[in-house]
Amino acid sequence: MAAVAGASSPVINVAALSGSLRKGSYHTGLIRSAIELSRGGAIQGINIEYIDISPLPFLNTDLEEQGNKYPPEVEAFRHKILQADSILFASPEYNYSVTAPLKNAIDWASRPPNVWAGKPAAIISAGGDFGGGRSHYHLRQIGVYIDLHFINKPEFFLKAFQPPLKFNSDGIHPATSRQKLKQI
Repeated sequence: MAAVAGASSPVINVAALSGSLRKGSYHTGLIRSAIELSRGGAIQGINIEYIDISPLPFLNTDLEEQGNKYPPEVEAFRHKILQADSILFASPEYNYSVTAPLKNAIDWASRPPNVWAGKPAAIISAGGDFGGGRSHYHLRQIGVYIDLHFINKPEFFLKAFQPPLKFNSDGIHPATSRQKLKQI
């Protein structure tokens, strides 16, 4: 062990996607907090990059060119997913499911060749009574088909609207929530 003590550990590159496009999104705030934890030394060996899905056009196979060539913003997104070692989804729950923008991003990256295949993934969410939990279950179902491998535990459901205050302008607020996020 002493011989490897000076060796640096490999860094795990995580692509983080927020299913909410809202400027004040709690889900994007969760990602900001995860990035802060990884850069602040609270989590070693992880580099988290937020990937903005708002520039992606609605999936339309008429936009594809022969030879699996996609619009430039889609190609850039797919490349970032392909380069990532794992994926972090911050998924709001809309109508017991994932949001349309997140599903759209998932669909673009699953077009041939599927760039999600074989990657480990985790889900975090904030919401009402169940903290967005039903979106987790639907996202896991989608993951089966596109060959994403979601971690089973710990699960992260933040009940965002119950006291005490869960968010401030920098992201997630209470230390207990930050500790739970760190476990993911």
